[in-house]
Amino acid sequence: MRSQLSLSDEDQSEHPKTAAWWWRTLPEFDDSGQFKEDISAAAGGLSPRLKLLREMQRLAFISMEGLDLLRLKLTSYKAGDLWVPVGGIKKTDMDIPPVITLLLIGLTGSGKSSLVNFMYSVLGRSGLIPFAQTSSQSTKFTTMLLEEHNVLRSMKSGFCVYDTRGLDCDKMDEGMEDVWSWMSDGVRHNQPCCRGSDDRGIGEYGEMMESIGRCANKYCKRRVNCVMVVADMEEACKDFSSGDLKHVEAINMIFHSPSIRRSNENPILILTHGDMLTAEERVETRLKLCESLGISETTGAYDIACLSESGILPEEGDPVSAFALTEAVYRSLLQSDRTHLPKRKFKDWVLAFASWVLCILSSFFAMLANFFSRFGDKRRRLKIS
Repeated sequence: MRSQLSLSDEDQSEHPKTAAWWWRTLPEFDDSGQFKEDISAAAGGLSPRLKLLREMQRLAFISMEGLDLLRLKLTSYKAGDLWVPVGGIKKTDMDIPPVITLLLIGLTGSGKSSLVNFMYSVLGRSGLIPFAQTSSQSTKFTTMLLEEHNVLRSMKSGFCVYDTRGLDCDKMDEGMEDVWSWMSDGVRHNQPCCRGSDDRGIGEYGEMMESIGRCANKYCKRRVNCVMVVADMEEACKDFSSGDLKHVEAINMIFHSPSIRRSNENPILILTHGDMLTAEERVETRLKLCESLGISETTGAYDIACLSESGILPEEGDPVSAFALTEAVYRSLLQSDRTHLPKRKFKDWVLAFASWVLCILSSFFAMLANFFSRFGDKRRRLKIS
């Protein structure tokens, strides 16, 4: 989504260099926060770095006036509102779920829970109250469960966000099995996420997980409509600096997972970070990570500062991150509404049943052909001998 809101040069220089406008400390900008050179007249097009800086400028300018407008659109959103008619198919003929489900997936400690809390702060206007258990707060029980969040804190909300158990980059096979299960079978609130490497004793821990698993069945199962891959920019920066790309390769595995790609045209990449990285490190890390994932450095990822010492940042502290988060959620809903499939009619079920019967018959006759072929070869060998 591209807004046409713009500001004058005088307005643009009101906040030349603040914590929220961190990229303006880079050498491409002057003391007033403007580009030193006219990038619109750049010969041969803009470099990826300049494209990224221009994108950050866009988010900053729009965040001053566009945040409330976009937040209002999300507040009034209902599943299917962003669906576009294609091929003469009516909206009533589409299989649209009552609630759009956004799934957060990432490595352990990547900032998924902090991102959920930031969503509450920006969209639910709930301040700094932590609704999702962060890594420092969670126990070994809560980290095993999926958590459904209505970040708008409204019964009329048309979407929900699921906070998942983090994946271990040293045990990605186990984690990707969970991802496949979430994408194919759906997700429930308080659904246990136990893995083979967990300690599953019959003691208090095992009994508690079994009890929680039984209670989770009473919650509605959601079909995942869009995935947000959450990555810690500081960990990625360390990988690029050391040359050990363990975390980056794990993010790549998640982002290009066949189970995610099958239902998502392009997952949304959320880069979370605190205030430990310099402006240069943030820009270079994002460019390298987007290049390694094969996505656009401007529209394929969102840079969101939601990891502070207090856990999250209030929206007033960083309006750019607040707007970037809101736009990321809006784009996820837009993408979800454009991937709905038509409802199956009676003739579709008949054709599916007929195809299933034909597949069984073809498999049966193929087995008979294979059997008699082997039987005939055996008889010929006996005659020859």
